[in-house]
Amino acid sequence: MQHITDIFFDLDHTLWDFEKNSALTFKKILSENDVPVEFERFLAVYVPVNLEYWRLYREEKISKKELRYQRLAKTFKAIEFEASDELINLLSAQYIQYLSSFNHLFDYTETLLKNLHGKYKLHIITNGFREVQRKKIKASGISEYFEHIIDSESVDVKKPNPKIFNHALKLANVAPENAMMIGDSFEADILGALEVKMNVIQVDFDKKYKHLLCPIVHHLNEIERFL
Repeated sequence: MQHITDIFFDLDHTLWDFEKNSALTFKKILSENDVPVEFERFLAVYVPVNLEYWRLYREEKISKKELRYQRLAKTFKAIEFEASDELINLLSAQYIQYLSSFNHLFDYTETLLKNLHGKYKLHIITNGFREVQRKKIKASGISEYFEHIIDSESVDVKKPNPKIFNHALKLANVAPENAMMIGDSFEADILGALEVKMNVIQVDFDKKYKHLLCPIVHHLNEIERFL
């Protein structure tokens, strides 16, 4: 792939260890607010619920406000804990406030970005909330590597909508055949980028996928061999 000049990364679940940082955030806010739930049980229920509500949000079926409220409400209901609207709204706000204060990156993230920076122009395309994603990138010390950070709220559509990819390509002034998208989500990152004819690499830490649409890597240190 000698023709690649620009690389676009997803952030959560690709470079930034969302599940680890999210767990640490919940541990902090549930403890500080004296919420008497079994933490491991709460987390086991919350993780798939959150993924489901993000899918609905990505598909424009729920709003940002509904996502933030319902993922907690449904989790508390599932573990049979009566949580008031006041508590849910408080935890929701604190979660957003503190999430970016934990900044665990996946192994090899910084080395990868250092190795690629200067050889390629690097960018981010994310469906995450604008104010949170920018804090994550800055606080984790990787903002210097990226020329453009494209978030779904600023474009008003979410991956895999081709509009966000076309906006990113236009912003970076690069043709799709000279651009590479690297992300974990098959639907949002891989299928979305392929639709606009970008090159793609899928990050699959959990070895869930088997397909021939693009290279699949199970560790970030495998990416450079495809560039």
